[in-house]
Amino acid sequence: MKTEKRPHVVIVGAGFGGLETAQKLRNAPVQMTLLDRQNYHLFQPLLYQVAIAGLVPSQIAYPLRTIFRRYKNLTFQMGEVSSIDFDARYVRSNGSVIAYDYLVLAIGGQTNFFGLHEVEENGFQLKSIEDATGTRNHLLRMFERASREVDPDIRKALLTFVVVGGGPTGVETAGALAELITHVMAKDYLQMDLREVRVFLVEATGTVMAAYPDELRKATIKLLEGKNVKIRLNTRLTDFNGRRIAFADGTHLDAYTLIWTAGVRSAEITDRLGVQQAAAGRVRVTPTLQLPEHPEVFVIGDAAYVEDEQGHPLPMLATVAQQQAKTAARNLQKLLKGETLQPFRYKDPGLLATIGRNAAVARIWGLSFSGFIAWVIWVGLHIFRLIGFRNRLAVLINWAWDYFFYDNQVRLITRE
Repeated sequence: MKTEKRPHVVIVGAGFGGLETAQKLRNAPVQMTLLDRQNYHLFQPLLYQVAIAGLVPSQIAYPLRTIFRRYKNLTFQMGEVSSIDFDARYVRSNGSVIAYDYLVLAIGGQTNFFGLHEVEENGFQLKSIEDATGTRNHLLRMFERASREVDPDIRKALLTFVVVGGGPTGVETAGALAELITHVMAKDYLQMDLREVRVFLVEATGTVMAAYPDELRKATIKLLEGKNVKIRLNTRLTDFNGRRIAFADGTHLDAYTLIWTAGVRSAEITDRLGVQQAAAGRVRVTPTLQLPEHPEVFVIGDAAYVEDEQGHPLPMLATVAQQQAKTAARNLQKLLKGETLQPFRYKDPGLLATIGRNAAVARIWGLSFSGFIAWVIWVGLHIFRLIGFRNRLAVLINWAWDYFFYDNQVRLITRE
């Protein structure tokens, strides 16, 4: 008896959105191909922990073939998508052509430097494992160089660390970096006067954590200042040559380290798709998350432009991508059955960010609070969301060790 051919669903991207889509279609009457340029799923919210020597990459990444080894209807293929032909319905990846009946684009985002090419060339970012380990190597090298530098001005520049962007990633990075210096580096470099070390958080607008309630923004500033982070608001950066940072008001700051967390846009491939784009290069989709001219194509996550009920674009967050993935998977199955599709509605699970040991801010169930309780919730949630029991246990042990002994274990300068 001839077996009925199942519709072929191609999922591009194995981030939070792509992973969730594949999981929701596990028992659907479809055959899936998952494409990603990496062979692992990366838990991006903890990349900064790799950058500040708190975790190793293997603790926040998990092999995709291991995740999906029991999926009978999914094939993983490692490769980078170079083009998509929506009319002919195929994806081109590393020279091969993959035909599809339905396509889910969960292609994620990339750092947006807003045309500041010198900053992109000389600064650091936190979007990949390579970025994070490169940042870690650089930070540790700055202390090694400063430990033997006799010129006080050069030493001061070596020990000046600037984080650009007052959103959650910038705040968490600045707070964690300040703690690394205070609790760990101070014990490693006893011959140095670490009072010379400066950590700056630079934000172009008048506040940090703009999406958070006013009471949490104030709490964030207070917590950062308590960790000796110097906050510069209404300060727009215009250039960085690797040695000096220039600002729009004509001032400058000598520093060898700039970590850019100030902007995100959709992945570069969205510019080549020939579809309508909105702010940050994101693809305009229908309320059901489909391309207007190609209903067999769904776009989710950072690449999708979707507005909330107030007309504001949804943030580029993992929670948005995961909820959109669930809607896309349901609607895809409704398409197969000829049923009416459902529009996407985002349910805000709350806001949560850590500023270091015993310090976090949270907005949950309409309540705003900060401090130790918020920090415990942040730790528990992030450990729970990691994939794999081994990774959860390793991160828990690492964080517990750091908490009780003030000693990050991953202070290794490795070959880049």
